[in-house]
Amino acid sequence: MKSITIKGSQRESVGKVATKALRNAGKVPCVIYGGESPIHFSAEELSFKELVYTPNAYTAVIELENGQSINAVLQDIQFHPVTDSILHIDFFQLFDDKPVTMNIPVRLEGNSPGVRNGGRLLFRNRKLSVKALPNLLPDEIVVDISKLKIGGKIAVESLRVDEYTIMQPDNITVVQVKASRNAAVGSDEDEEEGEEEGGEAAEA
Repeated sequence: MKSITIKGSQRESVGKVATKALRNAGKVPCVIYGGESPIHFSAEELSFKELVYTPNAYTAVIELENGQSINAVLQDIQFHPVTDSILHIDFFQLFDDKPVTMNIPVRLEGNSPGVRNGGRLLFRNRKLSVKALPNLLPDEIVVDISKLKIGGKIAVESLRVDEYTIMQPDNITVVQVKASRNAAVGSDEDEEEGEEEGGEAAEA
């Protein structure tokens, strides 16, 4: 998996006053968990742009001023409710021999014959939760839809490989093709209900 380097400064003070001063200076207070003890640091908010505002999944190499370099994965992030600026980020330290769980984006590949025949493509789960050793984490999960006909679907079961474990159940639908709205049997409410169920599955 690709990594993004973030240059940070270790924090000595973690109180509210110090944290507020960091934010006023355009920096984001962060914590790295998973090691012997939490590591507090801060970095410029712009440093996290590619890590946070992207559909892709990345790990982070956090380089501190004291020469320490830490491999980590973004675990939790807090945004300001009005300005959407980053308030705080939690990272989890990666170790070569310890599996980690990440949400990995799904990319569709190919042209569905069902869509060409007038069907409607429903992309139910755009990310899947994957557990693996850090060096085996995929950048993305590629799903081939070139044989997906109207009424067909691709579930998690058919995407499993030996290198990593997909945490969702086998029967969770990732992508499917339904008949177009004009030709579909049932009401619009039935269609919308199905989409909502897919969204809940993705969150689960």
